[in-house]
Amino acid sequence: MTERTRSRIQAAEMGFLRRVAGVSLRDKVRSSVIREGLRVEPLLLRVERSQLRWFGHLVRMPPGRLPREVFQARPAGKRPRGRPRTGWRDYISWLAWEHLGIPQSELVDVARERNVWGSLLELLPPRPDHG
Repeated sequence: MTERTRSRIQAAEMGFLRRVAGVSLRDKVRSSVIREGLRVEPLLLRVERSQLRWFGHLVRMPPGRLPREVFQARPAGKRPRGRPRTGWRDYISWLAWEHLGIPQSELVDVARERNVWGSLLELLPPRPDHG
């Protein structure tokens, strides 16, 4: 996900949350205060947590399952000129390094251990309690 896309998602999310909270930009209320008041976590954090959770599930799938086969496939053929687009695998590696500090070389081995992977995902910033 590009920085521009991330920024657009955050702006759209905060526009929605401001309307729900009944606050305008002129009121000069911080986004974090609005999120705390509504007890919601940032949308991007929720998406990233879900993607990392799915990656762990994908790595632990038995051989022969279609999602795993697609994940492990390496397409053949010529690529277009220029910089290659960032693939999902590269994005997940970046997320794991950025949020959990796991290097790309150890990522699959760590994700195969269900208990370890689950405890690492719990280290991500906590979800606000909805109670």
